[in-house]
Amino acid sequence: MNAFDPWTYRKTAGYTEGSDLTGYKIAAVDGDIGKVDEATDQTGTPGLVVDTGPWIFGRKVLLPVGVVERVDHDDEKVYVDRTKDQIKDAPEYDPDAGVNDDYRTRLGGYYDDTYRSGM
Repeated sequence: MNAFDPWTYRKTAGYTEGSDLTGYKIAAVDGDIGKVDEATDQTGTPGLVVDTGPWIFGRKVLLPVGVVERVDHDDEKVYVDRTKDQIKDAPEYDPDAGVNDDYRTRLGGYYDDTYRSGM
């Protein structure tokens, strides 16, 4: 098995570079969590900003693209292989602050730990 890379889509995910995933629903392994508010291909930090709506009081979360298991373009849905709780417990994303090196390191490390712990 390859090492987890939080900032790179898996080759098997079905993502085509340049695809716009804005508006796609996000499905965790235990249910839907919201929809993609913004998808970024920014070098070094490609991610999906997810509007969680009422699920966690309208908070937005940033998912590194490495958690994307597959993209279903027909149903406009992105499947991630993390649970709702794992996503909710991730370092909080502040859309006003954006993604700096410290946040990128903390978020990538958090998700890397979820894979190492077998969850």
